[in-house]
Amino acid sequence: MSFRVIITGATGMVGEGVLLECLDSPLVTEVLIINRKPFQPEHPKLKECIVPDFMKLEDYSTSLSGYDACFFCAGISSVGMSEAEYTRITYTITLYFAKVLSGVNRQMVFNYVSGSLTDSSEKGRIMWARVKGKTENDLMKLPFRAVYCFRPGFMKASPGQKNIKSYYRWIAGLYPVLRLLLPNMVSTMKEVGRAMIHTAIDGYPKQILEVRDINAIGKL
Repeated sequence: MSFRVIITGATGMVGEGVLLECLDSPLVTEVLIINRKPFQPEHPKLKECIVPDFMKLEDYSTSLSGYDACFFCAGISSVGMSEAEYTRITYTITLYFAKVLSGVNRQMVFNYVSGSLTDSSEKGRIMWARVKGKTENDLMKLPFRAVYCFRPGFMKASPGQKNIKSYYRWIAGLYPVLRLLLPNMVSTMKEVGRAMIHTAIDGYPKQILEVRDINAIGKL
């Protein structure tokens, strides 16, 4: 069986972790990473498409056809950003990107990495949570075969990952305790990657996956 995946955000922690899991999985036959800058891929499954401006993705549409899933892992922290700028990056660019893909691959599954505590009502006090909630809601209206929104909490990096934030490195030492005391708030990157692959292939009864869903699927 051929199962071809597009991944964004491979230069970030989540995207890199999901990429490593896809490259390791016998279920995934090809991975196309879409980056703004070269990532220097070195793997027989891996291809790369450099798109300096995601708002011009249409110019690359011929390279995007024939894929079965997109794992959208690109994202940015809201710290120090205005709501307008954070909305432009998190909502506007993501929706445009997804609309282009849905026009090329109607049978594609689109998996979006959101975050724990995302606000589906779009009315809460926390700015990033409102914007993420609006992004989730509008992605789920697009004509893909399916859309799944992943809301991970703290994630333990996989061996070999390079793109890890400094504070994640020292928190990682507490992971066994966190997993014991707060099992529905933490995951491994391996579980996140596996959950993405399995939802794209087998589906899932819920479109919004909280940490407990991610961990349950990720163990399969």
